[in-house]
Amino acid sequence: MPPHKSEMLRKVVALVLTLIVAPVLTVAAFVTPAHAVLELDITSGQPQPLPIALPNFTGDTPEAQKYGVDIVQVITGDLERSALFKAIPQSAFIEQISNFDQPPRFGDWRIIQAQALVTGRATVLPDGRLRAEFRLWDIFAQQQMLGLQFVTTPRNWRRIGHMIADAIYERLTGEKGYFDSRVVFVDESGRKDKRVKRLAIMDQDGANLRHLTDGSDLVLTPRFSPNAQEITYVSYAGGQPRVYLFNIETGQREIVGVFPNMAFAPRFSPDGQQVILSLQNEGNSNIFALDLRSRQVRQITNSGAIDTGPCYSPDGQQITFESDRGGTQQIYTMNADGSNQQRISFGQGRYSTPVWSPRGDLIAFTKQMNGKFLIGVMKPDGSGERILTEGFHNEGPTWAPNGRVLMFFRESQGEGGGPKIWTVDLTGYNELQLQTPNFASDPAWSPLLK
Repeated sequence: MPPHKSEMLRKVVALVLTLIVAPVLTVAAFVTPAHAVLELDITSGQPQPLPIALPNFTGDTPEAQKYGVDIVQVITGDLERSALFKAIPQSAFIEQISNFDQPPRFGDWRIIQAQALVTGRATVLPDGRLRAEFRLWDIFAQQQMLGLQFVTTPRNWRRIGHMIADAIYERLTGEKGYFDSRVVFVDESGRKDKRVKRLAIMDQDGANLRHLTDGSDLVLTPRFSPNAQEITYVSYAGGQPRVYLFNIETGQREIVGVFPNMAFAPRFSPDGQQVILSLQNEGNSNIFALDLRSRQVRQITNSGAIDTGPCYSPDGQQITFESDRGGTQQIYTMNADGSNQQRISFGQGRYSTPVWSPRGDLIAFTKQMNGKFLIGVMKPDGSGERILTEGFHNEGPTWAPNGRVLMFFRESQGEGGGPKIWTVDLTGYNELQLQTPNFASDPAWSPLLK
């Protein structure tokens, strides 16, 4: 590589971002050539996984080397679970990366059919903070495509891995990643007839699981706020259904409202200023919006049927919901003020749990037909219905932040059966179970962390 390009790779553009985790995590970008050509098309059918080489990050101390190994394992797991990337076994590597500052020997990586290469270095700084640097290389163009470094406390090493995986995913696919995110769900333990249900939260890959409630009260339908810092859910504390707000970082809990009858399925508006939910009254239920500042409740639907499961579109202009006003459970849409209510599902079976994609292009749903539960998607006008997976009892889809993957829970049969969390991408081919220590239901995927 010409000397001027080698020198250019060492220049750093300072970009400091304050993240939601403490303390401050610093991100810096290495200047990269503008015309690297490697790209992965994920919009047509089922793409072939891109072969990518992920050597362990180098480190100048045993502690740094261990962080380098652990971070690469997180990156590898994230990218492979997406089914868009295939990590080449490290045993096949010809070149052993020992100097992060030197360009790789591209020919050695072409021989093992790598199309992309990630090199990196982990350093424990004198003040105890951890610095992780990486570069993404296009093997055939022999160019650097991306270079970033992260500085944070060592306890955030897993998050560094997720952020690097997101950066690689975005650079190679042209779309935002979804790995630096969390999932809140209902952890279920104990006998089937005496299940203890607790709110729990974890990273999207199942790591860092912790419980948010102690299981003394039944909890249902947790949902994230747009800033990923608060959760709304229903709890039967005191034997009466109440809608709560829970701050993840502080652990503070407050009641949104105590309603005289049953309350169902609360969910935040896109601006985080309202909670939309369903309230029951004399055998039917309608949809209401509750302003979190004034605590004023506004009724949106007024039917003699059961209207429930509301979810805003990403721009907040429309709402999708389920209703049996036509005789069976079906999916409807309406404007945010309740006008222009339209049924959009017309296939066989019963439709429920509609959830608008973060991209705004699709609505996910649960469908019951012929004794099975199916997870599918359709366009907001009801066209283009596609079933992604089916089983004995699948329910409760929730979207990844980039709108490319769905998470849901699947109940297994038998005396010892129970729910587990699964993911499936929009191709319907990449279906994976997320490992949790207990049974797990009703997942909700957070937006990308900030």
